[in-house]
Amino acid sequence: MIDGKALGALVRATLRTRIAQSGRKVRLDAVLVGNDRSAAIYAQNQAKNCAEAGIEYHLHTLPAASGYDEIAGRILLMNTEDSIRAIMLHVPLPAGIDAERVQSLIAPEKDVEGVNPANIGNVVYGRRSLVPCTALAALEMIESTGITLRGARCVVVGASNIVGKPIAVLLMRSEATVISANKFTANISSLTREADVVIAAAGVAALVKPDWIRPGAVVIDVGINRVTGADGKGVTVGDVDPAVAEVAGWMSPVPGGVGPMTVAMLLRNVAEAALR
Repeated sequence: MIDGKALGALVRATLRTRIAQSGRKVRLDAVLVGNDRSAAIYAQNQAKNCAEAGIEYHLHTLPAASGYDEIAGRILLMNTEDSIRAIMLHVPLPAGIDAERVQSLIAPEKDVEGVNPANIGNVVYGRRSLVPCTALAALEMIESTGITLRGARCVVVGASNIVGKPIAVLLMRSEATVISANKFTANISSLTREADVVIAAAGVAALVKPDWIRPGAVVIDVGINRVTGADGKGVTVGDVDPAVAEVAGWMSPVPGGVGPMTVAMLLRNVAEAALR
């Protein structure tokens, strides 16, 4: 198993040393709108993770009744503040407000989640940019196995704007041979069985089965799905059937895999934005 928690802890330790040696202040400014419980818990955990990496955390809260103009205005104001170099927006936003529209307002050089269209475009063109955190986490976890990506056959199942598409491009930049598929792809198992690396990011619980995987392949499970367990309680599962672990050479678990590593990549992007 590829331990995302251990890899994430290593990233935070490395960042703490880098920030201390720089002698500069690094901070993350996050915007939280409303009182969504899951977003509030995430913000609390984020503050803790920032502290472990030597990063200051500033949370800007707005009332649940805030409209688009108020939220957008706060983002645009933060763009102009020289003391603010890393910005992110907690989701969900209040009903009726398009999160992607607001996120696209964050200045590209301060967009540490890598969701501004300009940063997505820079990934495609191979320019230096802040890369979407989950895609970057998947790549780091693949590379941690020691596999040589140049010439490797990779299948990405799922083509979302912040995971599937950017990870496919990152793999191409590593000179891998990449196939982009989705849950509707015909005979998809015939593609994945030939792959050295399979990234599952389709948002379908247990989509990838053991007979889809070539023995010894690297399997990265990006899926986060809530399903009802045998005891009737909700449980979090990935896009990969747990039985795949009996076939794969390397596999990331859910939970404890891509999730913790994504948080670590966000912190790395914060440091990049602040220390450039």
